[in-house]
Amino acid sequence: MMRRVRILSVVGARPQFVKLAPIAAAVTAAGHEHVIVHTGQHYDPELSDVFFSGLGIPRPDEQLHPVFPDGHGVVDGRSGSGSGHGVQTGAMLAALDPILAKYAPDRVLVYGDTNSTIAGALSAVKLHLPLAHLEAGLRSFNRRMPEEHNRVLTDHAADLLLAPTAQAVEHLEREGLGERTVLVGDVMVDACIRARDLAAGSLEAPAPGVDPARPYLVATIHRAENTDDRARLASIIDALAGLPVPVALLAHPRLRARAAEHGIELDRGSLHAGAPMPYARMVAALSRSAGVVTDSGGLQKEAYILARPCTTVRTETEWPETLKDGWNVLAEPAAADFSRIATRPGPARPPGRPFGDGETATRVVSELERAARSR
Repeated sequence: MMRRVRILSVVGARPQFVKLAPIAAAVTAAGHEHVIVHTGQHYDPELSDVFFSGLGIPRPDEQLHPVFPDGHGVVDGRSGSGSGHGVQTGAMLAALDPILAKYAPDRVLVYGDTNSTIAGALSAVKLHLPLAHLEAGLRSFNRRMPEEHNRVLTDHAADLLLAPTAQAVEHLEREGLGERTVLVGDVMVDACIRARDLAAGSLEAPAPGVDPARPYLVATIHRAENTDDRARLASIIDALAGLPVPVALLAHPRLRARAAEHGIELDRGSLHAGAPMPYARMVAALSRSAGVVTDSGGLQKEAYILARPCTTVRTETEWPETLKDGWNVLAEPAAADFSRIATRPGPARPPGRPFGDGETATRVVSELERAARSR
């Protein structure tokens, strides 16, 4: 009989909560112990509490409240005084060390590419705890992105790499990490399909002033390279405001803060700014939409899974599979044809299934069991 395995999940940001939901259900179904540690990276209830309750995730066993040297807590990716990634990561690392030592899990599981990911990875390896990375092998090949640093460093620290796609496996093999790698599929497919089914028939406005019965786009903008430069952000907002259909802008706190600092109005023209939505509601809004404009890796993939055309306001993507047949297009907001691209119809050919079949969480738990047996 397989012994009970203690798995400790480190999460702290909205995309990680979504990935956690099917994993938590699969760990429970397999009869293993699951310790959930919330780093506090996203403190806002709109980005944290509602996702736990809306996705049916058990409350965290440990809720961290890391404090920076200046006395401020974590505020959506930076300290209250604007301290950078190193300060945030260091604060979370210091808070995680005693928690991981306390539980001494059979496996620490980190998710994605946030500062919570790299903090959890560093804490685990420094304490000589086995580390698994879910969503391993993604590469944008843009080393200006903090997420790229986090992905690469975590992959090279982990001893079990749970890759979502064949392309991710190829990246890891080229970096000499093939022996640690297992292709499991993408857990976001599990989460997205479940949320789509739960939200079937919902007809709720995705943002104030947007009629859900008429064509609209969903937009999210939050990455530092798009929000921190005033000219860049103004160009994106101007382009969205000038589109010929309503745009429901699900405004991340980073976007609202930067727009206020730069003096950029978010509610104008075709733009209708609303709050980030609980995951099932967001999936329902995506399913009904005419398309998506985003800089989010997760939303590119969700749009592909739901067969919604996506326009990505970046120069690269971690998900090249979404570019096939034009389901996702990389576009500059200042381009003359941006409006045509953003409002294009979906391709004639349906999207494929490069991200798996919706059973990834079960495979992940099986791999964690196998790794525990081999120790």
